[in-house]
Amino acid sequence: MAAQYPRDDIMSDNEGCPVKDWATDYDIFDDDYVRDPIPVWKELRETCPIAHTTRWGGSWLPTKYEDLQAMVRMVPELSSRAPNVIPPSPEMRAELIAEAKQYGSETPPITADPPEQIAYRRMILPFFTPKAVEPFRASTEALCHDLIDGFIASGSCDAAVDYAQQIPPRVIAAMLGIDPDRGADFTEWTQGILELGQTQPELRAKYRKIIREFFAELVVERRKEPGDDMISKLIACEIEGEPLSDYTVIGMCNLLLVAGIDTTWSSIGAAMWHFAGHADDRRRLAGDATLFGTAIEEMLRFYSPVTMARKVTEPITMGDAEFIPGDKILLNFPAANHDPGVFDQPDDVVIDRERNRHIAFGVGIHRCAGSNLARMEMDVALRVWFERIPEFELSAPEKVTWVGGQVRGPRSVPVSFAT
Repeated sequence: MAAQYPRDDIMSDNEGCPVKDWATDYDIFDDDYVRDPIPVWKELRETCPIAHTTRWGGSWLPTKYEDLQAMVRMVPELSSRAPNVIPPSPEMRAELIAEAKQYGSETPPITADPPEQIAYRRMILPFFTPKAVEPFRASTEALCHDLIDGFIASGSCDAAVDYAQQIPPRVIAAMLGIDPDRGADFTEWTQGILELGQTQPELRAKYRKIIREFFAELVVERRKEPGDDMISKLIACEIEGEPLSDYTVIGMCNLLLVAGIDTTWSSIGAAMWHFAGHADDRRRLAGDATLFGTAIEEMLRFYSPVTMARKVTEPITMGDAEFIPGDKILLNFPAANHDPGVFDQPDDVVIDRERNRHIAFGVGIHRCAGSNLARMEMDVALRVWFERIPEFELSAPEKVTWVGGQVRGPRSVPVSFAT
């Protein structure tokens, strides 16, 4: 049947109430779901593969790999101009609409549809090829060693806070030609947008303003004195013979910062949590370096962090679900990566899994452009850690915390190890 629920910036009155029926009232911020959504995905896949809810503005939640593959190819029926899982506040929505009319997409290419999206994607892909990100490997290795030097003597640390969350902000800073010491600011801003700001519109607006003002100043500086950094290179880019506006460059830097930090530290943190709590996998990986490649892909599959949203622009029917213009669909890539129709032992971690067609980075025209950078950071972070600390374990499992929504990942992973 067609969904009957509030659209976009209108909240329903059941946020915070217990879920009674996951097929008709799911909550992506439910504590149990955030800690372990796999049982819910399995139940829905078998009983109601495309669920819906009135919570958080209303949305649909597909759980099957085949459906996700079909949905990402529905262009322009499913628009990318509103990719956030939680809708903006009415005030921010009005601001974004006004800006879009004047300047175009806020953070292209992720918030753009073809043909605009195609030009922007072609422009940024060269920045993220394996060859382009490889020069950052050595500095990332040095960073990881420095971080471990800071806590190894104590025999314990928070593998999320002290390690995973420290790496992507500083790598992004290096790409943008910014002082790595701004990493703490980047962490706060990113959490303000993608974590705390998801359910607190005023925080999301606050940190959006901070980030955009920060990059606005940098764009002015780099136009005067360009360097060999990504901001300067974006300023020098053209699309159809026209230079990028400051608004567009600021938006793309915003995207690189927010999307490139939270997603990657969540993946690194999830891997640290897994190996700290699964001794057999940890010792196997520590004893066989040839497994890092498949182990990283398995971490990406099993703990896929990202869910994106699409806005329905034309009526669509999929199975028993009827989408109408204005509906929101959550592209549940994490659930698709646990589909037994595609993966053997989908709910088990198999670190030497050979056939692994996961879609942790999305699929289709909006597949993550920064996947090579994320893989490099994960590879370096895990290899350096296992080189220095091959034997470690969770020191306080009850203190492990996770966040969910747009990006799911651990935020605190206390571990101990011998020194």
